[in-house]
Order: sequence, then C-alpha cells, then structure tokens
Amino acid sequence: MTRDLTIAEVRLTPILVADAPLLNTQGVHQPYTPRLIVEVVTAEGITGLGETYGDTKYLELARPLVEQLTGRSVMDVNRMFGIDLAVDASRVEGQADAGGLRGVQSAGKLRLSVLSAFEVACLDAQGKAFGLPVHALLGGKVRDAVDYSAYLFYKWAGHPAGVPAEPDEWGAALDPDGVVDQARRLREQHGFGSFKLKGGVFPPDEEIAAVRALAEAFPGDPLRLDPNGAWSVETSLKVAGELGDVLEYLEDPTLGTPAMAEVAAGTGVPLATNMCVTAFGEIEEAFTAGAVQVVLSDHHYWGGLRNTQHLAAICAAFGVGVSMHSNTHLGISLAAMTHVAATVPGLHHACDSHYPWQSEDVLSERIAFEGGRVAVSDAPGLGVEPDRDELARLHRRWAEDDGTFRDRDDAAAMRAAEPGWRTPVMPRW
Repeated sequence: MTRDLTIAEVRLTPILVADAPLLNTQGVHQPYTPRLIVEVVTAEGITGLGETYGDTKYLELARPLVEQLTGRSVMDVNRMFGIDLAVDASRVEGQADAGGLRGVQSAGKLRLSVLSAFEVACLDAQGKAFGLPVHALLGGKVRDAVDYSAYLFYKWAGHPAGVPAEPDEWGAALDPDGVVDQARRLREQHGFGSFKLKGGVFPPDEEIAAVRALAEAFPGDPLRLDPNGAWSVETSLKVAGELGDVLEYLEDPTLGTPAMAEVAAGTGVPLATNMCVTAFGEIEEAFTAGAVQVVLSDHHYWGGLRNTQHLAAICAAFGVGVSMHSNTHLGISLAAMTHVAATVPGLHHACDSHYPWQSEDVLSERIAFEGGRVAVSDAPGLGVEPDRDELARLHRRWAEDDGTFRDRDDAAAMRAAEPGWRTPVMPRW
C-alpha cells in the first residue's frame, strides 16, 4: 500500500506555560514561559508533533515555513533543512542569551532551533505512518530506558507579590538545607539517582556548602554544579579543588573556550558545557584545547535528533563524553530527547530535564520517571498524543498576554522583585 505522506497542513500554536521562580545567575524564571508547538498533518490525517522555544524571534521564523512545507512530503527532511530562512542576524549575532543560558546567540542557532521542531514533527508523522517508533527511524535503540538527573534550583517561595502566577507548592530553597529538602522530594517523587544544582546565584562558598550537604545526604550519588559561567578562572579552580572528591563534573564554571581550557588544565575534575560548544563550528577549538570533557547536547539548537547523533559520533571520535542539556520544556521535547538518547551508545551520564518543574503540559498523559528513568516508547512515532483542550487553554493565555511574557527574560523577571537589578557582568566572582 502506497502512503500519501504529503504535508496537507502545518499548525503553529504558541503557548505560555507556568514556571516556578527558579533562580540563576541572570535572574529568575518568569511566571510563564513561551513555547511553540508545531504540528504537521499529512494528507491521510496523520499528525506529527514538535516543540521548541516560543519567543517572538522563533515564532517569526517558523511562520514562513508553514507555506513552504505545505505540499512537501514528511520524508523530505533533508531538503527542509535547506530552506532559506531570512534571519535578521543583527538581532541575535554575538549577543548573550537572554534567559536560556545557552551561550552566545547566533543566526545559525536560531535557525536550527526552529527547524528542529519541524524535524521532530516529521519524524513523529513518519513513525505513525509506518507503525515505527522514532528511535527505529534513527537506527534503533541501544537501551530500553534513559537516565535523567534531578535538576535542583535555588528558588523563592513564590513569584513577587502583584505578579500574576500559578500556585507554587515547592516552597523556598535558598540555603543548603532547602536544596537538600528539594533533592529529597525529587527523589521521593521520581527516584532520581543523580543531582545537578543550578549555581551562579550565591557566592561560591555558599554553593560549595550546598553541594557538600548533598554529598552528605546522598553519599556516592553523582553530583554536578552549573554556575553558567559566573566564575573567574581562579574561582573555578578553587571550587574544583574543594569539590573534586564529590563532583561527577563541573559545568560551565567560566565563560569561553580559552578560560575553560585554562580551568581544565588546572584540575582533574571533568568540565561539561552547553555554553562554549553549542554548534558544530565551535567543536574544533574546544576539543583541540582540551577545554571540555562532556558536551551537553540539546536537540533544539543543535538542529534536531539526527544532528544530535552526529554530535555524539564526533564526541566519541575525540573521546569526549556526551549527555543532554535541558531548558524549560514540555512532554513533546522530553519524548524526543528520550528517543534520541536511546540511540546513542556512549551516553554515560544521566540527562538533564526541567520536566518535573512543569506543572502544565500539552500531552494527554504526562511522561513518568521511574527510578529516575524514562522508559523508551515502542509505540509509533514519539508515542505521545496532545490534549487538545489543554493546548487551546495555554494558547489562550498566550493570546491574552499583553506581551509581558512572550519573550523570556530572566533579568526582567528579577526586576519585579529588585527594581535595580541588572544582568551581572561576568565573571560575578
């Protein structure tokens, strides 16, 4: 039987999802974060799902693709990546990321962040059409479940008074005891066996104390600390020296490949990154300099699931480890992460995921962590289906927003509590 895999319709649904007041070195998460849900619908009525960042600049690039992809085949993914997207480089090139902490922005990363959602949607549709899971389309799984790490944050008890927000049941975590309590709760709920603390919020000695408290509470469990480049080389080496006996790796302690290479030369603690190696063109300098020992991939800005596999192969060739970075995301992205992670042989570190922090989702059934792992679905496509009512509700929130939350800006969110706040000059310490 010949299938008609022509794309008959492309739907873009920008949404706003509730987010907790999670702190980082740039500020705090806004009460709502934008995401974009992409759907490709074939002539036979098969719908493929994708998800990516929902800020205005991503939405503006995605909209022209609706017309350009209509009439093509969902199998025609390579040509899709050849579509010329008119990126206004002056809006992004060389600027620091305004909330996602993904290194320096570029026109190429912006373009791939949009195309990646369409690639995932096409793979989901292909899998549904042929009765195959996405991991089979990528060459087959090498594991039946993917390990994820508990993502710990310093956080406020709630968003500032007067700022519209959804209820937050987590409470504050502003000291070592609060961080350990948060970790215990995440383990109780999801069974995580490793922990990552988002640092760069408080002076390094306070964050060292928090990691030490975690090591005491969870002896032998892998621990990570990520200050998002907030430290100088000297401070990075000091922290590495004090925590070297308990850290699995230290993530982006300082900014830029040269500084990372200097830290790497002065410590035996592995350094991970999702800030200085974020595109294929950045690999040679970092790997040649020995600046990183683990690359944290992200299928959104690396350009999809197949590019993630390409990255993993390059890392393997250079003896560099690979795992996965996470930004605020929903279940579609988690499903995509899990499918591609299942196909990567050298994935020896648990992946990051914000998903436990997201109280809202667009799926008919939330993805579950069991023992800190997500089972790899063998259902056709991604193995997830949308909740149409919830998708519509979250889109209405976006449509009714006055523009306050349509572009993520952690510094702006911080100014709601501290009017004089400005994005810190790096290094902070």
